[in-house]
Amino acid sequence: MLDIDTQYMKEALALAREAEARDEVPVGALIVHHGEVIARASNTRESSKCATHHAELLAIEEACRVLGGWRLPECTLYVTMEPCVMCAGAIINARIDRVVYGTHDIRFGAFGSLIDIPKVPLNHKVEVTSGILADECREILTNYFKAKRKK
Repeated sequence: MLDIDTQYMKEALALAREAEARDEVPVGALIVHHGEVIARASNTRESSKCATHHAELLAIEEACRVLGGWRLPECTLYVTMEPCVMCAGAIINARIDRVVYGTHDIRFGAFGSLIDIPKVPLNHKVEVTSGILADECREILTNYFKAKRKK
């Protein structure tokens, strides 16, 4: 499983780099259903001027269109940074089975860093795998914010 997770995380990192090139916070996400990527997205909050345009939410919206419903069973979400509370809520509501993320987010992370949504007694349980290509995922974010502070 780790080889597959690494492969998909590399694709998510490519999406994060695309976001960085557009001067967006470099987070990339994709959703896989039965071994096929059905949705790809990256942050667009700055360009869209919309607080909800996180990569995870945009990927969930696309996956819902592809699968034709709001439930996304048998899907795995790959994302370069640990999802926040807003995204965690959408993941639970969409019934995504598994989340794989790269680097922790100690300020906003909802899958173990700040809080741990999977431990809350909700009607849907999510399997979580963290730390896939963590160094690469952290580095792209660190470099982005260092460059922002220099401006």
